[in-house]
Amino acid sequence: MALIQLVCSMPLARAVRPRSLTIYSRNAVSVPSTSASPSRLGAKESRVLLGLSETELQQLALDFGQQSYRGKQLHQLLYKRKVKEIQDFSHLPLAFRNELQDAGWRVGRSPIHQSVTAADGTIKILIKLEDNRLVETVGIPVVDDKGTVRLTACVSSQVGCPLRCAFCATGQGGFSRNLQKHEIVEQVLAIEELFNQRVTNVVFMGMGEPMMNLKSVVGAHQCLNKDIEIGQRMITISTVGVPNTIKKLASHKLQSTLAVRDYFQETGRRVTFEYTLLAGVNDEAAHAVELAELLHEYGRGYHVNLIPYNPIEGSEFRRPYRKAIAAFSAALESRRITTSVRQTRGPDASAACGQLRNQFQKTPLQADTETVQSDSDVAVAC
Repeated sequence: MALIQLVCSMPLARAVRPRSLTIYSRNAVSVPSTSASPSRLGAKESRVLLGLSETELQQLALDFGQQSYRGKQLHQLLYKRKVKEIQDFSHLPLAFRNELQDAGWRVGRSPIHQSVTAADGTIKILIKLEDNRLVETVGIPVVDDKGTVRLTACVSSQVGCPLRCAFCATGQGGFSRNLQKHEIVEQVLAIEELFNQRVTNVVFMGMGEPMMNLKSVVGAHQCLNKDIEIGQRMITISTVGVPNTIKKLASHKLQSTLAVRDYFQETGRRVTFEYTLLAGVNDEAAHAVELAELLHEYGRGYHVNLIPYNPIEGSEFRRPYRKAIAAFSAALESRRITTSVRQTRGPDASAACGQLRNQFQKTPLQADTETVQSDSDVAVAC
């Protein structure tokens, strides 16, 4: 198929981006060991509490000579009360708090550097990490037909992105590093605090390619599900389809909405392909026919989510007209491909899909700077 060859050989990989992937994992994820004697932990060796399970926190308490119920208290303080500093763990004995800090333990929460609110209520935030780099997160409130507010947190998995898709702002800002598990989890907690509301949905559609940081992403997913208690089916991971990673993920036999070849055979879960529509490039009805034919080659169990391109500075691509979007969708539907069109949220705050970028992805903030970035310095993708 000429269309698909074009998409795969040019920086249009995200035009047929298999972005929807709901992961559930009960597999153990590597975390800082809690089995070492507290006296053998270097005072300067930083260990992070956020991301540990209740069982791990109970073991940590035992390692410090405390009763196991102290671990349950730690769990409540971290995930329910969302306390950010160990010395604010007022439910714990002062001696225990001091011992934790002396052994190098910390909560693992970072300050918010800036937040910007769009007219539709979408809020993007810049979180200042320990190395003074910034990572972006978006909170998206949606009111359903019954008047219930659903709050989605669009989280990042990397500082920047190494894939450099031509129509996505994130890659243009460069790549610095993978995020650690707790740096992903803290994004969700920050959104909950900002909105004073529980997050109901999490989408890994922010900065970076989640499948290139799979260990941290799966670990964060486990924490979000088990500890923050966000439903498994409400967590979605987005990927461009990095070679070998989907097959690796499929080997876990996870319940998921992604089903691409081997993944579908292993899991039986539905595919969701996210297809970015670029005016004059891949938005014609003929392209929809090619896409439908390609999908039909692999049987059933897929869904196409159309994402009209959101303009970014310096890009040659354009957003299709509504008529072209409707025609593309109709062409797919007529060929028995279930289709939806992504609603654009927060464009006036540069908070729409593909627009996430900040100038401190590769060059961190100066340690002594207190300057708050202007809105022109940042953009968010979700």
